[in-house]
Amino acid sequence: MKTNFETENLPQFDPFQKRICRDIRNELSKSFMKSLVTNEISISRSTGDTFKNINNEEYIHSYIDNRLTRYQTVLEQMSNAGIDKSETDAIALLLWDQELFFEVHEWLENNWVEAAGTRKIILQALIRAAGTYILFKYGRIHGAEGMAKKAKDILAQHKEALPSFLHIELLIEKLKKPDPLPPKLGADRYIAQRTAELDLS
Repeated sequence: MKTNFETENLPQFDPFQKRICRDIRNELSKSFMKSLVTNEISISRSTGDTFKNINNEEYIHSYIDNRLTRYQTVLEQMSNAGIDKSETDAIALLLWDQELFFEVHEWLENNWVEAAGTRKIILQALIRAAGTYILFKYGRIHGAEGMAKKAKDILAQHKEALPSFLHIELLIEKLKKPDPLPPKLGADRYIAQRTAELDLS
């Protein structure tokens, strides 16, 4: 059994400090953007296996396995609830509640590029909200607090333009503090609702 001291001194997955971690995070996320479109996890698994084959560090394998498990969960939720790849906000919700904040960032940024007007502003705010929790996770408190304020102000201004299935009021309240513990935005309830609708049709 590892002591607290030994646990604290184990290598940590930190994309802000280690190039290999940044590469793994970025490439896994990029592969998952393709998986979301094809509904096929094998693309992401292949990327994960490539990195696992060239690095035997336990903390790296653990990160990859954890990510792939959550990727699979999101794809299964999409399939079970009949959520299509075109449903940007619904997919962002699933990613968020799996605490895949970097993937939320990447997914929404892909859509932000082609958006315009208020929609573009809202997507940028959601991207910043996701960025807040990425920064909190890796101890970058000052940066997280600054990003939270920017996100909160825009979301509060445009909350009526967001879909009702997103618990935006809760997110705004969390960003006001800001609270390092990310809120769940309602994926379970939304999936249950969509699944029930499918059963009735």
